[in-house]
Amino acid sequence: MNSIIHHPEQLVTANNIHINYDSFGDKSHPAIVLIMGLATQMIYWDEQFCKLLASQGFWVIRFDNRDNGKSTWLDSNPPPTSLALLTNAVFKRPIGATYLLSDMMNDTVGLLDALHLESAHIVGASMGGMIAQEIAIHHPHRVKSLTSIMSTTGNRKLPKPSTAFSFKMLKPPPKDVNKAVTFGMHVWRLIQGEHYPFDQQKVLGLITRALQRGFNPAGNTRQLAAILDSPDRTQALNTLKVPSLIIHGEDDPLVLVACGYATAKAIPNAKIKTYPGMGHTIPSQLYDDISKQILDHIRPFEFT
Repeated sequence: MNSIIHHPEQLVTANNIHINYDSFGDKSHPAIVLIMGLATQMIYWDEQFCKLLASQGFWVIRFDNRDNGKSTWLDSNPPPTSLALLTNAVFKRPIGATYLLSDMMNDTVGLLDALHLESAHIVGASMGGMIAQEIAIHHPHRVKSLTSIMSTTGNRKLPKPSTAFSFKMLKPPPKDVNKAVTFGMHVWRLIQGEHYPFDQQKVLGLITRALQRGFNPAGNTRQLAAILDSPDRTQALNTLKVPSLIIHGEDDPLVLVACGYATAKAIPNAKIKTYPGMGHTIPSQLYDDISKQILDHIRPFEFT
């Protein structure tokens, strides 16, 4: 694995913003683009996981979504207020989001353009899975295959987190960077669940590194608003012809496994793989198996 080339971070212009990305493997190989989730930087795609994919003959690209990490922050637009988020939750009123998932979709397509990629295998986790679905719906010719991990269709009638879990998550994120590490550890413990060991040192290092790369609480809230204001994708997913794989944790407390099954049901001929004990993170213990699932899914479209 140490022989896999790591191409360092750089900025490109895409969809009229700057997108920060890095990559692994030979740039002449077929591309896999990894899209991360809400308030989560590209480094949460673990290097070991990226190298597992790259080692099988792929160029693996990860990037910071807008309003996150080293990509453009939309600071000229104030984040939605707590009242707006509350009225959305209770009355389903639109928040008036600065941008939608479709705009983040166009960021990813713009990145493909900047890298001169006609198409790629698109893999998204959580909010990244929602963005990946948007790309498959609106730009199917750019998507060789879709993998949607611990994500959902946008149907707000699907089961929601338990009251007990939601209560634990209600603690507002700090605006002070010095308190953000403790908060990040608290959230990670909650969403990972109890089955897999909590690697405190690894998670602490990851959160600390992310805060050093960029601390943008307002951007996180704008991303959340984009999710909440974006429409249900279920009917559009019914029309997909893109080969699709759904991966979900059976013990996901944030995006329940029912949402994964709903996604698989919505997409014709989609495959689904669920993991007992997996929450809303990708445990290192599952890197080998999840990377194999993805590779087995996409390999027929490259090497047959």
